[in-house]
Amino acid sequence: MKAESIPAYAASAAPLPTTADERNDLSRYYPHRNLWKGLGLMTLIAFGLALIFNAGEHPVWSEQFLVTFAYNFFYTTGLWLVNGYPSEWLNRHVDWTRHPIRRFLLTIGLSMVLSLLVIVVVAGGFRVFYHHKTLGSLSWLEFIMPLLITVVVSLFMHSRAFLMGWRETAIRAERLQTENARAQADSLRRQLDPHFLFNSLNALTSLVEQHDPARASRFIRQLSQVYRYVLDHQDQELVPLTEELAFAESYLFLQRTRLGEGVQVEMRLPPAPELQELLVPPLALQLLLENALKHNATSRHNPLRLVIEFDAETRQLVVRNSRLPRLVAEGESTGLGLPNLQARYAFLTPKPVLITESETEFAVTLPVLELR
Repeated sequence: MKAESIPAYAASAAPLPTTADERNDLSRYYPHRNLWKGLGLMTLIAFGLALIFNAGEHPVWSEQFLVTFAYNFFYTTGLWLVNGYPSEWLNRHVDWTRHPIRRFLLTIGLSMVLSLLVIVVVAGGFRVFYHHKTLGSLSWLEFIMPLLITVVVSLFMHSRAFLMGWRETAIRAERLQTENARAQADSLRRQLDPHFLFNSLNALTSLVEQHDPARASRFIRQLSQVYRYVLDHQDQELVPLTEELAFAESYLFLQRTRLGEGVQVEMRLPPAPELQELLVPPLALQLLLENALKHNATSRHNPLRLVIEFDAETRQLVVRNSRLPRLVAEGESTGLGLPNLQARYAFLTPKPVLITESETEFAVTLPVLELR
């Protein structure tokens, strides 16, 4: 292709997909995350096109060859940049999977406008500074073919990125189901563990022997609610925060009945109506409470202090406990509870589960999801 004409190609008008092994980030399909690698690729493409369009007419490194190379380089680089970086920006603001039509229209519209701008700037620049002609000598007919090819190739490449992103979403969903099934099975196993039932029945026996039918009756109801909650929610990915908190209260009632003044609980929560549309993974709160009770000693003179609070500003649920470390028997703890919880959250939200600890306190911050 000669330098006076506009190159009728636009393979570089869209970013080139690479791997789909990064979660929820379509921008990673594009090589321009490594700018130098992208510029090197554009240089090779421009050089190859210059060889093709000057074959048999102008020797390599002649003025005409270099002008044609520069012409193609500015086109490929310009079209690559204006299609790649805006796509990366769109990936952060308009999700393919949630708003496919809106994203499709924005992608094509932005690609056409910015690509046309590149074509005008490059063609006009060469027309004025190299050919010493006026911008008025440009004809709109010169832009039709390269712009159409740009749109077609851009549509193909962005559609491929969309399909790869959709495939990755499906893979994440399958992984989430696997993680949920594993975590739920583990939670169910812990809740139905003979030691938990044995301890609960011992506590119930003590209430009966103390001739306290009211507390014994309430203990039975709370124990029933704990088991029912686990069985009813084992197949769900998210549950209302209000239900999880109600379950936690039942679970803590059982533990406080068994441990007496060895456990002190403080709940700093807003009124229930303010929590209606908030969601968390089922048994997330129970896992944190269980860990606190499992890894810390409890006594009347030095009780374990648990605090459950909701930060309305950051939309986070924080569970704190004082640190009174005790030796855990072999096999009593697998060490997988918190990693599994973090993995479940990683598939639900980019917000992380934060774990902070000091010599006197251990705290876990859970992001709270909202209905939309």
